[in-house]
Amino acid sequence: MAESEFTYEDLLPIGPDKTEYRKLSSEGISTFTADGKAFLKVTPEAIANLTEVAIHDISHYLRGAHLQQLQNILTDPESSPNDRFVALDLLKNANISAGGVLPMCQDTGTAIVMGKKGQQVLTSEKDEISISKGVYNAYTKLNLRYSQLAPVTTWEEKNTGNNLPAQVEIYSDFDHADEYNFLFIAKGGGSANKSFLYQETKAVLNPERFINWLDEKLRSLGTSACPPYHLVIVIGGTSAEHTLKTAKLASTKYLDSLPTSGDAKTGRGFRDLQLEEEVLKLSRNIGIGAQFGGKYFCHDVRVVRLPRHGASLPIAIAVSCSADRQARAKITKDGVFIEKLETEPAHFLPAALDQDLSDHEVKIDLSKPMKEILAELSKYPAKTRVSLTGTLVVARDLAHSKIKELIDAGKPMPQYLKDYAVYYAGPAKTPTGYASGSFGPTTAGRMDSYVEQFQSLGGSLIMLAKGNRSSAVSAACKKYGGFYLGSIGGPAARLAQDCIKKVELLDYEELGMEAVWKIEVENFPAFIIIDDKGNDFYAESRKPLMIGQKPK
Repeated sequence: MAESEFTYEDLLPIGPDKTEYRKLSSEGISTFTADGKAFLKVTPEAIANLTEVAIHDISHYLRGAHLQQLQNILTDPESSPNDRFVALDLLKNANISAGGVLPMCQDTGTAIVMGKKGQQVLTSEKDEISISKGVYNAYTKLNLRYSQLAPVTTWEEKNTGNNLPAQVEIYSDFDHADEYNFLFIAKGGGSANKSFLYQETKAVLNPERFINWLDEKLRSLGTSACPPYHLVIVIGGTSAEHTLKTAKLASTKYLDSLPTSGDAKTGRGFRDLQLEEEVLKLSRNIGIGAQFGGKYFCHDVRVVRLPRHGASLPIAIAVSCSADRQARAKITKDGVFIEKLETEPAHFLPAALDQDLSDHEVKIDLSKPMKEILAELSKYPAKTRVSLTGTLVVARDLAHSKIKELIDAGKPMPQYLKDYAVYYAGPAKTPTGYASGSFGPTTAGRMDSYVEQFQSLGGSLIMLAKGNRSSAVSAACKKYGGFYLGSIGGPAARLAQDCIKKVELLDYEELGMEAVWKIEVENFPAFIIIDDKGNDFYAESRKPLMIGQKPK
């Protein structure tokens, strides 16, 4: 084979930055000229302050385009009542979060920062330190949650108490030599856990087989990462890790300006807009919808095609969830700038609400004995919307592990798991004057392994969380008469402000936010997902297309 002439193009040739910025400050920056080149000097304090503001903004504000997509669900005649109910709750949550007190999600995430440092930008401290100071300041001052666990030994962990370490990556930038450009991301566990890498073969690279392959993978995503999603698929890659990295960047819309066609000489990456439309159509026919049935499993889709080694075909799938938290920023000779997010989202709310958003809701009194609550829930089929008022106990991963240790040691199960419905959640810090910090549900599937044992002993008969569950849970509910109720994933600020009236520590104080809490709720929205007959609302949506079968 003849050698080709040398030519170069960036693997990910990103177009011009069209971001709208707001100026934060001119402090901490200066310029000078040497050897005919303009240099930019940036103090560590300027970087730390920018980082602190960025973490605040992405914890409380969303992009206007994302909010517009939620509003579009409300006005779409094809959206289901449950789609609209979820979209409206997420818009209400955005308005509460924009007040700057309660973060939009209780899982305030891992802080991820990418910097592209121009070759003529000078700093006087290791930039990872400056950025980490800003992360520390934000998480310790704001009503955010500490979620980072430090490994003390291979098997033992301890919360760092400040949400450090952050993931910080700094790259050299030749194209913007006297600028420092940033991307700030807060990535919660729910959506991070829905990043997948598949090692496939050339057999997948035809339209029919790929759509059938993808249909199965999308159904397996489920709802635990809080749809509607911004979905990304990356096909190919020079390495597995670069495929996943590209998926992460694309999920933040950072790669939206990629070319829309390939190049046989350079092998550059590109977006396939036609396939994006086909995949979006596929997602809207799966039936999962915005968590509880309907059309809006995804807001939008991005498909990036990358070059590959002839023996490898990595494919990555990733999502950005309803807490779509990222912002670009830059430091130039003109000042320090951050992406302008929507700080007053009230105009995205409808002036009047459709009647069907408040119809067909069943009131459930959680102050009644467990036997009576179970009997009331048993009257209604899966997918029924319920409104909960009364007492819940809150217990998640570590608390479940502790309780299992008790049981396995021959000690009795705590009575509170028998008397009350259990809510899988962990709160953010409580602001002054509030009963609770942001307090949304966590992913139910992580507690699946405990259900059979706990229900056999009369506990966890009503479970409340987000996302789909395994067949073992539906089998246990059928055997022991239990229920799994799905809470809307995402509106943690609204739940804290409007639904949670009292919070008190009940057990395992040493676990911090993962302790067992007793809370009083009022008009807490949820849906029956698994009933006492073993019916599972999500079961039908998990059935993939057969080869050759086209989506509806």
